[in-house]
Amino acid sequence: MKKIMTMVCTAMLFAVTPTMKAQWVVTDPSNLAQGIVNTARQIVQTSTTATNMINNFKEVQKVYNQGKEYYDKLKAVNNLVKDARKVQQTVLLVGDASEIYVKNFGKMINDPNFSPQELTAIANGYSILLNESVELLKELKQIVNASTLSMNDNERLEIIDRVHKEVKEYHNLIRYFTNKNISVSYLRAKKNNNSSRVLELYGDANQKYW
Repeated sequence: MKKIMTMVCTAMLFAVTPTMKAQWVVTDPSNLAQGIVNTARQIVQTSTTATNMINNFKEVQKVYNQGKEYYDKLKAVNNLVKDARKVQQTVLLVGDASEIYVKNFGKMINDPNFSPQELTAIANGYSILLNESVELLKELKQIVNASTLSMNDNERLEIIDRVHKEVKEYHNLIRYFTNKNISVSYLRAKKNNNSSRVLELYGDANQKYW
């Protein structure tokens, strides 16, 4: 029974049901998971298509804000079996990576210690890391396709474990990338005796980014 539940819940998380898109139901995570995946994909696409970095990021913020309800509600789902919960956690890691990008880059835009060229490079770095995470989620979708029905449960769980591990690594890279950039700003500000402004912008002295 547990094996069947695992397969069903995994399929449920990645099933696309267009008629249910307007119904955000906490006990039905399939639409919520797909919403997070779509939002992350749109953030990546928006980040790489606009010509003006600041206007571009405003569009990224819009995409993120429109999809945030999916993220918040999927976090509230607590009635999944153990293995399906790992799928849920993998999707949430991508949602959290999107949040790290949007919240921190919004602050970096207002940070005088970065040049426009540097901000463009930072935005591109976020897009690359987030895109790799989105690409990994495609593998989770594939394990419930008809072409992979010959897989046994152990093979499916191995894929889930591997993708979860790799997405978590990219999530950690995005955190590291964020902290590294903030540390650069702090060191530049410290050199100009203006480190307090960086602390006010990114967090208090108890939050160590460097």
